Amino acid sequence: MKGMKAVMAVLTAALVLVAFQAFAGVDHSDFVKGPFKEGRDVTKQCLECHEKQATDFMKTTHWNWKGTPNHVKGMEKSTKEVGKFNMINSFCTTVFNGKDAKPMESCGKCHAGYGWTGAKFDHKDKTRVDCLVCHATQGNYERAAVGCDINMDAIKKGSMDLDKAAKSVGKPTLQNCGYCHFYGGGADAVKSPGLDSTLLTASKDQDVHMASKAKGGAGLLCQDCHKTKDHKIAGASSMMAHYDSRVNCADCHSGAKAPHQRSKNKAILEKHTASVACQTCHIPTISRGQATKVGWFWSDVGRKDIDPDAEQFDKEIFQKKKGTFKWNMNYVPTYAWYNGQMERYMVGDKVKDPSKPVVMIKPVGSINDKTAKIYPYKFYEGSQPMDAKFKYLNTFQQYKSLWDHYDWDKALKDGGQDLGLPYSGKFQFVKTVAWLAAPHEVAPKEQALQCGECHMGAKRMDWKALGYKGDPMQVGGRVIKAGKK
Repeated sequence: MKGMKAVMAVLTAALVLVAFQAFAGVDHSDFVKGPFKEGRDVTKQCLECHEKQATDFMKTTHWNWKGTPNHVKGMEKSTKEVGKFNMINSFCTTVFNGKDAKPMESCGKCHAGYGWTGAKFDHKDKTRVDCLVCHATQGNYERAAVGCDINMDAIKKGSMDLDKAAKSVGKPTLQNCGYCHFYGGGADAVKSPGLDSTLLTASKDQDVHMASKAKGGAGLLCQDCHKTKDHKIAGASSMMAHYDSRVNCADCHSGAKAPHQRSKNKAILEKHTASVACQTCHIPTISRGQATKVGWFWSDVGRKDIDPDAEQFDKEIFQKKKGTFKWNMNYVPTYAWYNGQMERYMVGDKVKDPSKPVVMIKPVGSINDKTAKIYPYKFYEGSQPMDAKFKYLNTFQQYKSLWDHYDWDKALKDGGQDLGLPYSGKFQFVKTVAWLAAPHEVAPKEQALQCGECHMGAKRMDWKALGYKGDPMQVGGRVIKAGKK
C-alpha cells in the first residue's frame, strides 16, 4: 500500500510538472545546443522536435502573406488568395512591384522566414521558418534591415547573442509581436492606431489590458485575446483581406463577467450595445502613447521647398524620398458602421472618378443594417499615382528605384514590370482615404464615455454622417424595418 502511494505521489508530481511546463513554457536551455552561425541553423534544431508546428505555421497568413478574401465584400466566396504580398495600400503601397519583386529585400524584414527576397520563394522549405522572431525572449534577437535574414552585423558587434536567443525560446511576448506590428508601415506608430512601442511600458490609463499588473493593468499578452490554434492567430484586421477567426470582447466579458451588471444605467447601456461596439465607448481617444501617422502624400516626393527638420508631435513631416506626412495623438476617432465586411481597393481596380478620393479601405455597414454597429477608426488620407490612361493605381517601385533617383516616370515603369499592369507613360496623383480599425488602448472603465460626450450638443459623433436625422437622444434611435439586413 505504501509502495502504491509512493508511485501515485510520483505520478501526481510528474503531472503537476507537465501541467506547469505547458502553462509556463518549457525551458529549452538544456535542449538547444549551439553554437549557431545563422538563423536556419537554429530552425533545423527546432525541427527535430517541432516539425508539426512548422508545418502548421506554413499554412498561415503570417507565412504566406495571403489567404482567401473572406473579409472583403463581394469576395467572400472567392478561392483566390490575396494578402500583403499581392495587395496595394496607402503606406509603402506594395511589396511585390518591379522586376522580381525587388522591394521584398526590405519589406521582408517582417516576414517570419528567411530569404524571401524576390518573387520566388520556397514556401515549403521548413528550414526557412524563423522561429526566433516570435519565440526568442532573450539575446536581443534582431533581423537585418534588408535581406530577409538575421542581423549578422549585430552578432559581430556583440549586441545580439544568437545562442542565447535560441536557448530562450518561449511563449511570445508583447515585444515579439510588436517587433512587426508596432513598426508596420516602416517605423514606430505609423500604421495601426494604438499599436506602438509605448505599450511595452504602458500605464493602466493607456491600455488597461496590456499594462502590467504592477501598473494596475491586466498584464495580458497579445495571444490572450488573439487566441491561437495550430499557429493560426485569431483577428480580423481592417487592412487585411483574410482572417481565420475573430476576436470579440465577449470572448472574455460574458456570462458572470458580462459588463454593466452593477451599473445603475444597465438598461440604457444594454440598449446601446445593439448599435454601438464596446470599443466606441471604452476607447475615448486613440494613439495615447505617441502620435500615429494620419496622412502620407507621395505627391510631395523630391520637393525642395519643405524644411526637412520640421516636426509634428516630435515626428518628421517630410522625407524627400517618401513625401509629406501628417500625425495626430490622443485624439477622437472617426466613427463608422461595420457589419463584419470591408470595402477594399484591389490591384487593377479602375478609378471611376479621379476627382474624388479613392477609397482604399472602408468598413461596410449602415444605419439600416441590423448586423452593423458603430466602431472607432483612424481616418487616414494621402496621395498616390494613378495611370492617366488605364485609370488604375500604379504599382511604382520605391525601393532601389524612386528612393534613389526621385524620377516618377522611371519608378512607374520599373514598378509595372512582371505584373501585367503596364505604365502608359502618363500619370496623375489622386487622393486616397482609408478607415483603419482602432481596437487597442482600451481605457479603464472609469474613463468610458459618458452620455454628454456623445449627446446633448456634443460634437464627438457626426450623427448625420452616420445616417441619423440628428442626435438620437432627441430624434430617436434607428428603427430597422423587417427584411432589412
